[in-house]
Amino acid sequence: MKYIVTHSSPDMDALTSCWLIKKFLPGWEDAKLMFVAAGERVLPLPKGQSFEYAVEKKGEDEYIHVDTGLGPLDHHQTSDIKVCAASLTLDYVISEMDKAAPKMHSDKLEALKRMIGVVVEDDHFREVFWGDPIADYHMFNLIDILEGLKYKNPNQDEYYAGFVFEALDAIRHTFENRIWAEQEIKEKGIEFETRFGKGIAFSGINDSVVKLSQKMGYVIAVRKDPRKGYVRIKARPSSGKKDDVDLTLVYEKLKKMDPNATWFLHVSKKMLLNGTTKNPKMKPTKLPLSDIIEVVKGV
Repeated sequence: MKYIVTHSSPDMDALTSCWLIKKFLPGWEDAKLMFVAAGERVLPLPKGQSFEYAVEKKGEDEYIHVDTGLGPLDHHQTSDIKVCAASLTLDYVISEMDKAAPKMHSDKLEALKRMIGVVVEDDHFREVFWGDPIADYHMFNLIDILEGLKYKNPNQDEYYAGFVFEALDAIRHTFENRIWAEQEIKEKGIEFETRFGKGIAFSGINDSVVKLSQKMGYVIAVRKDPRKGYVRIKARPSSGKKDDVDLTLVYEKLKKMDPNATWFLHVSKKMLLNGTTKNPKMKPTKLPLSDIIEVVKGV
């Protein structure tokens, strides 16, 4: 049997390390979790307290200690703020995966590295330097949710692990989608000028480019789905200024140019939809993206 050993009341570093091993280390997907007092281990320290491999054996069983036990995947022997158990575990998993085939796609690997970067920051208490660190929205992140789980359900380590593993799976896919969106913006985004500032348009299936573009400072983002023909136009939320973008004129012009399509203008006047997964009855426009961009440029 295979066992992953970490400390009781596991933090994000410990759980992320366990998740990496179960998710990506060949042959360890069914490994059982074991929880010990912080700093302790299941097996005695090897003679001389040196380790040749992360995997330790006792009879037919195999063990990997993470974030406890002073092994190669426990970072408590170093004061390096760029290292934590999860970063050591990722390096180890990558080295083992490199021996297998096929190797992980570079975008997927980049997503994991960026995830672990956040875990390293948290494990060294660097979250105090994050933007607006006492803002309430930080309470919705997984790190704080884990703390809430411990208050709500004390002494349930297996429960914390199951919850966090599911969340990390979702976060990984979100990171992969984010990296894809970053590439789309850089390589395929069509920039244009409006009197409010820069806009950007895309023909593509990744809807994440819309929100990410707004976060990057574009005042208007347009996406046309090449498969379904649907169009999504979003302006940045209101800042309270008189010159905030109002998409009413765009709505009226596009509706006149293609009256057979379904156009929905949100009450905020910041979002114009022509098709959405929330309403499959909407009819897509036949207008090309270039025509839509010209209309938006004149708002």
